[in-house]
Amino acid sequence: MNEARHGLDSVLTAIGLMSGTSMDGIDLALLRTDGEKAVERGPSHFVPYDAAFRRRIEDALETAKAIVGREERPGDLAALERDITGRHADAIDGFLRNLGKAGRDHWGEVDVVGVHGQTVLHRPHLGLTVQLGDGDWLAQLTGLPVVYDMRANDMRHGGQGAPLVPAYHAALARSLPEKYAGRWPVVFVNIGGISNITYVPESGDPIAFDTGPGNTLIDQWVSREGGVPYDAGGAIASEGGVVSRVVADYLDTPFFAKAGPKSLDRNDFTLEKAEGLELADGARTLAAVSAEAILKAAEHMPEQPKLWIVCGGGRKNPHIVGDLKSGAERAGLGEVIVAEDAGLDGDATEAEAWAYLAVRSLKGLPLTFPTTTGCRQAVTGGILTGGRQP
Repeated sequence: MNEARHGLDSVLTAIGLMSGTSMDGIDLALLRTDGEKAVERGPSHFVPYDAAFRRRIEDALETAKAIVGREERPGDLAALERDITGRHADAIDGFLRNLGKAGRDHWGEVDVVGVHGQTVLHRPHLGLTVQLGDGDWLAQLTGLPVVYDMRANDMRHGGQGAPLVPAYHAALARSLPEKYAGRWPVVFVNIGGISNITYVPESGDPIAFDTGPGNTLIDQWVSREGGVPYDAGGAIASEGGVVSRVVADYLDTPFFAKAGPKSLDRNDFTLEKAEGLELADGARTLAAVSAEAILKAAEHMPEQPKLWIVCGGGRKNPHIVGDLKSGAERAGLGEVIVAEDAGLDGDATEAEAWAYLAVRSLKGLPLTFPTTTGCRQAVTGGILTGGRQP
C-alpha cells in the first residue's frame, strides 16, 4: 500500500459501481479523494446488460414485492444476486485491465470499492430497501476491500434511504470551473429511472429528494408500445407532441406537493395516466412530465436556484433538457446546463459518488443528513468487507 495511504486522514483511490433504476448495466468510475473536499476524477466505463438479463431484473421487481425482510430472496432472486455480483466482479477486472500499465502506475493500487447493487425494492415508509449484490462475495472475487449496503443505516435512523449522492454533489459544487463558480444555490439534477435533485447552498448541508419519474415511464412506454428498450436521443418523441392534460394529471399526484426529504420506488408511478396516447405523443408527453416534475421541485427549495447541472442518462433526451431550459427561463429559475458544460461526466457521476461515499464510510463521515433523507441526525453507513483494508 502506498505510504501516503496508511492513515485514514489521507487521500484514497476508490472504484465506484452503480447499477441504477434504468437497469441498463453497470457504471464504473475511478476516483481519488479524501472523502471531503479533495476530488480527482479518473476514468470511467460502462458495461451494458444484455436484453435477456435486463428482463430478468425486470421480472425480479415483481418477485421482490413479496419481500418483507431484507435478507429474503424469493424465487429467482438468490440466483440473480449471484449473477449480478459476478458481473460486477468481471466489470472491475475488465476496467482495471483496460487501465493499462500507465494508468495503474498513475492511480496506484485501489484502496476500496464502493458498490450500490441493483435495487429491486425500496419502501421507505416500511424502513425496507433491498439491493441485490453480495458484498462479501464481490470482495472474495476481486481481492479488494468492498463497502456495500450504504442505504440501510440511514433507514435505521429514520431516513428515506435515498438519495445518497448529495454528499458528492456538494463536493463537486465547490470545485466548478470559473465560468460557473459562485453561482449559489447550485442544483444538481440526476435523471435516471427516477429523477432526484441536490440543492447545494453556499454554506450548510445540502438538501435533496426524489422529484418524480425520470426515464422509467418513457422506457416502459416505448418498450410496451414500440418494442424498443428506450427512446434513443428522443427520436420517437420528436415525432409527437405534448398532451398537456396528461402532464397535469401526473403533476396532480400528491407526491409533488410533499416537501422533501422524499424518495420513490421505480413502481410508484405507472403508465395508467398515459393510456390511449399514440406512441410518439406518449414518449413526448412523458418527457415533459419528467422535466416539469424536476422544475416543480423548486417549490420546495429555500431559495431559487441560480444554476442547474443535469447528470444521468436523461440528459441525453433533448426533450427533457429542452423543457427544463425553457421552463426554468420562463419561471426565472436560473440557467440549466448539462454536466459536460461544467467539465463533468454526466454518465459517471453516480458511480463516482459511490467511490466517494465508500471513502467517507471508511472514515466514519456522514453519508446522509436530515436535509437529504430525513434521518434524525447525520449518519455514516455501509459495511466494509474483505481484501487488504486501508
